[in-house]
Amino acid sequence: MEIETIAKALKELGHPTRLTIFKRLVKAGEQGIAVGVVQEDLQIPGSTLSHHISSLASAGLIKQRREGRTLYCVVEYEKLLSVIAFLQDECCADES
Repeated sequence: MEIETIAKALKELGHPTRLTIFKRLVKAGEQGIAVGVVQEDLQIPGSTLSHHISSLASAGLIKQRREGRTLYCVVEYEKLLSVIAFLQDECCADES
């Protein structure tokens, strides 16, 4: 994965509110969670939540799906694992 892609993901996760939202989405698992539930759980105003979800989506960390009138957010676990793998890739490579 390109370093620019990793940097964008880490930048978006570097914001405390986005990191809190992302952790909540991870907790929900692969089925995702309704945006309204995230808003209730975290007590974040709708417009603020929408802004942060948009940032996470633009970094490829989450995807959204609509079921009827309900919008769900789901973590892109493959992307998350790629970011983690990038950070661990050369772990301890310089140790003798």
